[in-house]
Amino acid sequence: MKQVLIFDADDTLWENNVLFERVIDDYLEWLRHPTMDRAQLRAILNDIERANVPILGYGSKALLGSLHAMFEHINSRPVNDRERREIDELAARLREHKVDLVPGVSETLAELGGRHELLLLTKGNPDEQQGKLDASNLAHHFASVHIVPEKDVPTYRSLVGERSLDVGRTWMIGNSPKSDILPARQVGMSAVFIPNQHTWVLEHDELDPADTGVLHLERFTQLVDHF
Repeated sequence: MKQVLIFDADDTLWENNVLFERVIDDYLEWLRHPTMDRAQLRAILNDIERANVPILGYGSKALLGSLHAMFEHINSRPVNDRERREIDELAARLREHKVDLVPGVSETLAELGGRHELLLLTKGNPDEQQGKLDASNLAHHFASVHIVPEKDVPTYRSLVGERSLDVGRTWMIGNSPKSDILPARQVGMSAVFIPNQHTWVLEHDELDPADTGVLHLERFTQLVDHF
């Protein structure tokens, strides 16, 4: 039976957070705090990013805002112009919209598209996400593309209404328990969890191992064996 397969983008179709992690590593090296180690500094950054998500959203601009805020927090003073430029330069690569596809993505989407309806659901800055999608050359596989500020239960319910989806034959496919799997399950969709070792720490959450509505796969290419 033809089904609707909704795909996450970042860290499902292409590598994304690994680029952010490299910027953060460079930033912590640049910071060279005299008393706190990298683990302590990273814990502070995680807290700042968590607090900033409702204000700044996601993406490179949000990360930059959090890096500036962290500098001011631990140094108890504003960032000066030179320091701001240096921090911005550390994150310059994130604005290039270069895309490193997960192995087998193009071929897998082509095969699945011949049997099912494919949608894309991604969160973040619209220009940034659209830039990555354009660079990926994957847009033609999807019947519709949805770039949203947040992927929560109301977002999934809105998509169900907008596309008149039958949740009983709709699957959400992604790497994030928090944004892809749990909210999709709450609206009645099934889900496919494909973990990515670089998934952002704020996207982690616990999945119920007894939930038969979640299919766990190791690789993206395994989708063709199930759909």
